[in-house]
Amino acid sequence: MSTSARQLEKKIKDKTARVGVIGLGYVGLPLVKAFLQAGFRVTGFDIDRKKIDRLMEGRSYIRHISAVELKKFLSRRMFSATDDFRRLRSVEAVIICVPTPLDSHRNPDLSFVLDTTKVIARYLRRGQLIVLESTTYPGTTEEDMLPLLEAGGLKVGRDFFLAFSPEREDPGNKQFPTGRIPKVVGGVTRDCLRTAKTLYDQVVLRTVPVSSTRVAESSKLLENIFRAVNIALVNELKMIFDRMGIDVWEVIRASSTKPFGFMPFHPGPGLGGHCIPIDPFYLTWKAREVDFSTRLIELAGEINTLMPYYVVQKTVDALNRTGKSLAGSRILVLGIAYKKDIDDQRESPSLKIISILRKAGARVDYNDPYVLRSSGHREYPDLDLRSVPLTAGRLKKYDAVVIATDHSAYDYDWLVRNAALIVDTRHAVKKKHRHVVRA
Repeated sequence: MSTSARQLEKKIKDKTARVGVIGLGYVGLPLVKAFLQAGFRVTGFDIDRKKIDRLMEGRSYIRHISAVELKKFLSRRMFSATDDFRRLRSVEAVIICVPTPLDSHRNPDLSFVLDTTKVIARYLRRGQLIVLESTTYPGTTEEDMLPLLEAGGLKVGRDFFLAFSPEREDPGNKQFPTGRIPKVVGGVTRDCLRTAKTLYDQVVLRTVPVSSTRVAESSKLLENIFRAVNIALVNELKMIFDRMGIDVWEVIRASSTKPFGFMPFHPGPGLGGHCIPIDPFYLTWKAREVDFSTRLIELAGEINTLMPYYVVQKTVDALNRTGKSLAGSRILVLGIAYKKDIDDQRESPSLKIISILRKAGARVDYNDPYVLRSSGHREYPDLDLRSVPLTAGRLKKYDAVVIATDHSAYDYDWLVRNAALIVDTRHAVKKKHRHVVRA
């Protein structure tokens, strides 16, 4: 083990190492919280000045991160947030949690990762550990990041350390907060792996070291591709069984009684969140380098992308049966977050559903107790809506109510009593009713 690695490992173990987290969103901010709770001093970095100002005032913009906790750490001077990246010189460990979206052609957009790496390279010093957590294709850490970091003359494994540890954050999951989720870690060299493992050993119950950064990068893709393909399967089965008059939810319940060889997945209005709709296509893109066509992954993507259109068609059919057309109808979409009981709208299928409905001439409102305003979306720049109040009088004025997100806060029996027509994409209404259509 090199002298630099031993010195860094000692600082990590006695918690005198300061941790820097770049990207203070749904992945970065929970990670900040985990390191603070473990006793580390943390500096958060972000280019969004509004986020910085809110955090320094002790205000949280993520529902499951408590403002009370932030104020406690601020008062003890353990935490600070900044957009001044010169302060990277003052931290020993730098963790990158920036977006890795797709471009308009479904190709990986690594601009956030590479721009961040260039900034880190500008202030890189001996004895620092750099860890990428953003999901990406195999080879990013060593093929794309490493040359930028070594361009200044410092050598990986000797002067600084580089690793990849995929984020596994599940927003709103109280059973598995950051510290209880096992952490896969891969390093460029043996000392890189050892220092990164030592860092995460301080904040998670279990670390899972692997042989390389490429294995670690691939493990995250496998996790999300596994989910995307299986969700596509049940979404396709939902559409098939619907034509056959079979309740797919009853089928899933029956199959779930098998104690081996089956894992239940549930259909919905489409995929949401920053991972599952996007990550599989990082492997699809990388696979072209080895002349391989990822047909199953791409087919799953097609099926999941189709689901918002399926929901809208079911809404059209249901309205037609009442003698109404979609154009001119008043539609209320319940839930704009991508899953229940969170405030995260990233890649939410509700956004696509609203967009399709509006283009068809429907007058669309939404209600979401956790998202009071929806605007500023990259794919929907014209979308600027505010959550409307949910009252019996207002509900009766809508021609149809689409349950797109099954928040626990909703009283579904009350909805059934007061809505003229319900299109349920989440099996939120358990009993059958003549005016409730499953989609």
